[in-house]
Amino acid sequence: MNTKAIPEYVDGLPNICGSEDLVSETMNQTGPFYLPDSGVKFDRIESTFTTGLHMHQPLIPAGGKDLQTARVISNLQYMIDHLEIGDNHNAPVFHWCYKRIGKFILELVQAGKKPRVMLDYSGCLLHGLCQMGLYDVIDSLRSITCDPVYRGHVEWLGTAWGHAVAPSTPVQDYRLHVRAWQHFFAALFGFDALSRVRGFFPCEMALPNHPDVCYEFVKTLKECGYRWVLVQEHTVEQIENSGPLHRPYVPHRLVARNSLGQTLCITAIVKTQGSDTKLVGQMQPYYEAISLHRGKLAGTTIAPMVTQIADGENGGVMMNEFPSKYIEVMSEASDSQSPSANPTEYLEYLESIGISEADFPAIQPIMQSRIWDRFTDGAGPEAMGKLIDNLKKENDRFHMQGGSWTNNISWSRGYEHVLGPMQTASALFAEKVLSRDVPTSYARYRNALFHLLIAQTSCFRYWGEGIWTDYGRELCRRLTNILRHDF
Repeated sequence: MNTKAIPEYVDGLPNICGSEDLVSETMNQTGPFYLPDSGVKFDRIESTFTTGLHMHQPLIPAGGKDLQTARVISNLQYMIDHLEIGDNHNAPVFHWCYKRIGKFILELVQAGKKPRVMLDYSGCLLHGLCQMGLYDVIDSLRSITCDPVYRGHVEWLGTAWGHAVAPSTPVQDYRLHVRAWQHFFAALFGFDALSRVRGFFPCEMALPNHPDVCYEFVKTLKECGYRWVLVQEHTVEQIENSGPLHRPYVPHRLVARNSLGQTLCITAIVKTQGSDTKLVGQMQPYYEAISLHRGKLAGTTIAPMVTQIADGENGGVMMNEFPSKYIEVMSEASDSQSPSANPTEYLEYLESIGISEADFPAIQPIMQSRIWDRFTDGAGPEAMGKLIDNLKKENDRFHMQGGSWTNNISWSRGYEHVLGPMQTASALFAEKVLSRDVPTSYARYRNALFHLLIAQTSCFRYWGEGIWTDYGRELCRRLTNILRHDF
């Protein structure tokens, strides 16, 4: 057990950098982390399922009437301060949603049940909760994250600290998001807890499909110690025939190949399609799992796993129906032929019986087959750029904007007024900070990094025009000023 500790805050900012060696040392541990205490009889069950809760609130310059001087606060704080506006009356319910899973897990375990849940909380949200003094949420999460009695029932997923989308975030910045989340998580819950974070949740389920961007995405995850990544079913294709997945309930091998001919692989757990909050809110993965049976993988019979994740606080079904349904299903599923299990313990079991990543079906991001059919291996970025331009001219449905929760959301098209300032600020950060190897322990580095990460939050694009894009542009302006005056 790693008992080293780092402070949650440094100079008034969340601890998102400066302990890279400790974080790397922690993530280089090999495990197993869950299987020894799992209790799931994987060799006897028919099927299993896993459900995840994704939680996020952006940080916005809304702590005052003047946009250019307003304090950066959590959107949850803004909602609480303005309950009369729109759906802001839901803020107290959101607060409860962020906290309640701790209560559910404790009650179920104390009743002799074996619940499971995956948790994904953005760094923005965790910082916002601390900033607001809502340590009742942090304490509730800490009880199920750190206590040996409960921690095996919960699998945290790593993510990008500022809830940035991978396809359109500069690759060097995305790596900073990934490491920042690991830092802050370790500060809040300890390095021992961080050592058990082996899966990764891409914000908005956005998977890069440009080969060079996808390669860097996978490289970042692997170098940051992650073993597997969650992918949306319709964002990937089989390598053997470029078609849809035939066996979404078994682990896959995501192959990332770039224009220079380099290749990396990482295990992919597939989230199947569907109405996410409705499926999780009504615990559909369990009911789908009980209809499945054991099947062959690499010559060995294994139980399939159904995987779903959804926003944990949004929508009436998650606010109102999920609590009772989660408790009902976890009670019924415990010790059944279709119990709940989390992905890392499932993967650790497969490894224990000799099934490795090399045995998983190979997949790649959507539309890459069209590139590889015509690309000369190793021809380089310029040749790939020309080929992609030609493919776009031949078919206006071809794109390299990545895949996401839905088929109709682009994270770049139509957002030039936000992306322009983001890209300018990112380039300046690279010039003033990264290229000069400014020590990550310096206060000015942490301040600039904090503003870079919050400026790249997906919400400033997802919500389109109006105040949200104003928020994004304002944060970019502040970052630019910091970089020009402090470096």
